[in-house]
Amino acid sequence: MVIKVFLASSSGSTAIKKKQQDVVGFLEALKVEYAQLDIACNEENRMWMRQNVPQEKKPANGIPLPPQIFNEESYCGDYDTFFDAKEDNSVYAFLGLPPPPGSKEAELADKAHILENGTHAEETNGEENLDDSIEVPVEERNGDAHGEEEQAAEEEEEEEGEGGEEEEVAEGETAEDDALEGETAGDAAEEAVEETDEAHADEEEQEEADEDREEEELRQLEEEEEAEVQEEEEDDEEETQGEEAE
Repeated sequence: MVIKVFLASSSGSTAIKKKQQDVVGFLEALKVEYAQLDIACNEENRMWMRQNVPQEKKPANGIPLPPQIFNEESYCGDYDTFFDAKEDNSVYAFLGLPPPPGSKEAELADKAHILENGTHAEETNGEENLDDSIEVPVEERNGDAHGEEEQAAEEEEEEEGEGGEEEEVAEGETAEDDALEGETAGDAAEEAVEETDEAHADEEEQEEADEDREEEELRQLEEEEEAEVQEEEEDDEEETQGEEAE
């Protein structure tokens, strides 16, 4: 598979030239085989490119601009879609090529494959192993294990009868301990609420004190400003009177 890059060698647009160089340079860095097809000097290349760019990918005027990228006869995209693929580390997928082993894109593809299929594979393998690992004992297949199970059940019932009283005592002690812990927790919660209320009250008192102090400072400043204004007015009056007297 050969990647075809349709470009215009004699384009007067600086933007188009930069986009073409970006695509070609990146393909060379990835060591991807490609062929440059000039649409400026070859009318056949230009017509083929225009005819094979999908209609929904063409601009409003219907004339696609270079660079346009194809994988053989399959359309890959223009510069904008190429740039997006480069930013997402998915250029090989954009070109329709398998990513080389060890590349970042191959690692991302492996992770995505594991996320999609890993859980299902684990469940399938788990079921297969479970089926293989279940073995029916020889005694059960021969019918000899039933009597042993009954005997073991009787012994367990006897042991439970002997330890019943101890379990009841233990349960009673546990209930008392739980009750004491509940009371202690309740007291601690009440104390915490009281401390919180006290702290909140202290904060409110402090805020009120700060507000009163600020109001007092503002009032003093206003009085000082009024006094200064009054002095200036008196000085102005004295100067005016002095001038009139002269």
